[in-house]
Amino acid sequence: MNRQRRIPGTYAALAALTLACSACSTLMPPWESAPGPAPAMTSNGVPAGYYRVNPGDTLSRIAGAYGQRPQDLANWNQLPPNSQVLPGQVLRVAPPPSYANVAPPPPAYTNAAPAAAGVAAPAPVGIALAWPARGPILQRFSPGKSNGIIIGGTQGEQVKAAAAGRVVYAGTGIEAYGPLVIIKHNDQTVTAYGHNSKLLVKEDDAVAQGQPIAEMGVDNEGIPGVVFEVRSDGKPVDPLQLLPR
Repeated sequence: MNRQRRIPGTYAALAALTLACSACSTLMPPWESAPGPAPAMTSNGVPAGYYRVNPGDTLSRIAGAYGQRPQDLANWNQLPPNSQVLPGQVLRVAPPPSYANVAPPPPAYTNAAPAAAGVAAPAPVGIALAWPARGPILQRFSPGKSNGIIIGGTQGEQVKAAAAGRVVYAGTGIEAYGPLVIIKHNDQTVTAYGHNSKLLVKEDDAVAQGQPIAEMGVDNEGIPGVVFEVRSDGKPVDPLQLLPR
């Protein structure tokens, strides 16, 4: 039995200068002025929870890759809404520590552009998914209510990557998901794995399909399972429509 639970001339030059200045604070790594020891860096030269912008990136695309809302990324980085981003710019992609003290934080990954009821999000392109764990489906996908599924299992059992890709988030910055891994598979598709007890990968790691990435944890009721979500272009997709039968 299934158990349901509960991101002319002079004027153009001025605009470009304004854009460049608006990015100054995020081009300057914000952790450099923070007290205490320097944080551990990923292979891209930024700490966990930050991202260095690549050519062609947009605020919306970065938000989708990290399961955040674009307006939240803009707020966390003191940028105007729909701001352009510059290659080399460093952005915070996880909620800052003070975020919880400013307002009750919604689950950032859960609230990232939910699909409208009855409207199917575009399916991921170019990848075939495998089950991250095998067990009963404790919660099913429900547009606007549940953005993924919960797969039951045994605490401590391995959670595996559903497809090859690169780890874009591995941490505990999104409280509702506990220890969380997010993997980017291509320009459109990311998968997320939450409620883990232990993470076996770190940000910027390349992973193969079926590679262990975490160990299964328990929810607030002590029930073991993994939250599994799939997003295509930032929109949640029903994983059960993509996983092999």
